[in-house]
Amino acid sequence: MPQPTRKPVLFVLTSYSDVEHNISGYYFSELAHPLHVLEQAGIPTELASIQGGLPPVYGLDLDDDVVARYWNDDSFQQRLSHTKKLSDTNSDDYSAVLFVGGHGTMWDFPDCPDVQRLIRELYETDRPVAAVCHGPAALVNATLSDGRYLVEGKKVAAFTDAEERAVKLADVVPFLLETTLKSRGAHHQAVAEWQPLTLVDGNLITGQNPQSATGVGEALRDKLNG
Repeated sequence: MPQPTRKPVLFVLTSYSDVEHNISGYYFSELAHPLHVLEQAGIPTELASIQGGLPPVYGLDLDDDVVARYWNDDSFQQRLSHTKKLSDTNSDDYSAVLFVGGHGTMWDFPDCPDVQRLIRELYETDRPVAAVCHGPAALVNATLSDGRYLVEGKKVAAFTDAEERAVKLADVVPFLLETTLKSRGAHHQAVAEWQPLTLVDGNLITGQNPQSATGVGEALRDKLNG
């Protein structure tokens, strides 16, 4: 008997571009590593970005075998060039969502109504919401139908204030992610700078930094596979 077709995981990328500070867009390894984990497990994926089309990217380390494999794949570059506009997505089409990090997220994720819509609709129908590094910027203003912040009372990992200071961007980003998540009632947890940390609290999966991208992918895979 044929297996039913699995709904894909939606990967959401920032479209924000800031040439002046050279921090435009998403961080490629935070896309490639969880994507690799899910695809190895036979879980389909789809790419979307806030504005659609080709999103800006940085942090490209071609010494990383997984990064190099995706970056040098022509068919994957075609997928990147034609990401779906987030406002054109329907939450019913997906098994989960993963918000990819990168500094650009700090500008266009928090107040995007489609980010908030997808998070609420997926989470309230028992589907996983995942985010890595700066990706949890998507969570800072996300509320449930009763008006409460999704992260209130939840264990959450995200790029720390110390890590932001270490990369000398604490005075560039519009807010500090760790501080803001705490102000929303999140139980923010962290390890030392640049060490991996993935937290799972029910259907909320978060990772601290680029080093946590694989762990977020693995946690999401395991959640989807029951």
